[in-house]
Amino acid sequence: MILIKRLFLTVSYDTIVFEVRPLKEIVFVTHNIGKMQSAQKYFHNTKLEIFEHELEEPRSDDLQEIVKQKVLEAYDMVKKPCIAQDSGFYIEALNGFPKSFVNFTLQTLGVEGILKLMNGISNRKCSFKECLAYYDGVQITYFEGNHDGELSEEILGASREEKWSDLWYVFKPYGYDMTLAEMDEETRDHREVNEHNKSSFRDFASWFEKR
Repeated sequence: MILIKRLFLTVSYDTIVFEVRPLKEIVFVTHNIGKMQSAQKYFHNTKLEIFEHELEEPRSDDLQEIVKQKVLEAYDMVKKPCIAQDSGFYIEALNGFPKSFVNFTLQTLGVEGILKLMNGISNRKCSFKECLAYYDGVQITYFEGNHDGELSEEILGASREEKWSDLWYVFKPYGYDMTLAEMDEETRDHREVNEHNKSSFRDFASWFEKR
């Protein structure tokens, strides 16, 4: 990713003044390659520095509490304004399972195990819920997102570098009859932004760059 400084042109009568202002900077602490790529797409006037590190995963079903602990740990390492993000997966027919315990569930049951739990169940509604925390050393600000959809009957789609979860193979976004893993990048990135598809990265980037 090539980053340049912003160039501003100020005209005052017969004098033209060029002012170069440095880009804003923010550090994203994560070890998830897919999340790195997803985040970078939303920033236009910000230098997004990636610090690769696997943050501790607090045992909680409260996403805000999880990202709070993560961003505090991240700031303690980088000593700069930074962000951390976490997400949960909620299956309506299973009373919200696996909720925020996605990584543990995928490591133990796997996607195949989740599909077996849903065998014969007609209600396939599910959603990703996410929370992003920004910490500048003084105050933590939170941004939430959600992505509604349905669980497929089988594993579908190809492996992609930008994949940030194996659930991509079984998650069909609201309004689509294909999984995230079946979508090409353009289709996936240009889904309509509405109550069923709201990104915490998008909301944070918009807020941060307007400050």
